[in-house]
Amino acid sequence: MIRAAVLGSPVAHSLSPLLHERAYEILGISASYQAILLDAEHAPEFLRSALLQEWSGFSLTMPLKESVFEKLDLISEIDPLAQRARSVNTLLVQDGKYRAQSTDLLAFKRLLSGRTLSRVAILGGGGTARAALVAIDSPASQIDILLRNPSRGADLEGIALASPVNIYALDHSLTEYDVVISTLPTAAVNTVAQSVEQSLNPQSFFFDVLYNPSPTPALQAARAKKSATLDGMDLLVEQALDQIALFSGMEFDYPEMRSALLKVGRSHLS
Repeated sequence: MIRAAVLGSPVAHSLSPLLHERAYEILGISASYQAILLDAEHAPEFLRSALLQEWSGFSLTMPLKESVFEKLDLISEIDPLAQRARSVNTLLVQDGKYRAQSTDLLAFKRLLSGRTLSRVAILGGGGTARAALVAIDSPASQIDILLRNPSRGADLEGIALASPVNIYALDHSLTEYDVVISTLPTAAVNTVAQSVEQSLNPQSFFFDVLYNPSPTPALQAARAKKSATLDGMDLLVEQALDQIALFSGMEFDYPEMRSALLKVGRSHLS
């Protein structure tokens, strides 16, 4: 039996339990997947005690994607790309310790595959932004990171090894980009809606990682311009596919599972 949970704060809004339980139902696996409120301060104690119990693994959301690196003694193996991004959203229990990786990173790679990535803007600098940065490193000719506080740009140095990276303020024009990825929380993404409306090129691809609420004003503005878009449900489902494979140890058809989970997720929000 699979016993897993999504950990974070806040976490009550998470649709991960809905998606995972539906996936395990489709796979015919007995499973329990819940949402557990957990902040960075109490995460080490919880994760340490969980190793003594019968957990299969955990999904991590904010603020734990980055803070988990403070307790690497609990982790026996970490994916090198997740290590470079300093962003982990998946912990798999294995031989009394955790195997850590970023399925966000894998999801970004698949969702952006085939897109023109000459110039890319990433809005925000947290764990999800770091995963996106590593995912597009090398394919992108230039990556600009737009931050509410540009002085935080120093924290992102060394993450991209191949693509040149520039740091700008959040009000920087969006005119010249092939792809714009917003990893901002709700309060901040609302502030860029005007910038999207005024400067986003209609030929640009706009990806907003928020799924609740959705569409955000920024995403609505991009759609009003007839720009191609993806939203947070696309990312939530895509990264969940790899977590489901890891927790279950099963192979399954990703396109079929993706379709089923997008249907249940979007139906829940409609």
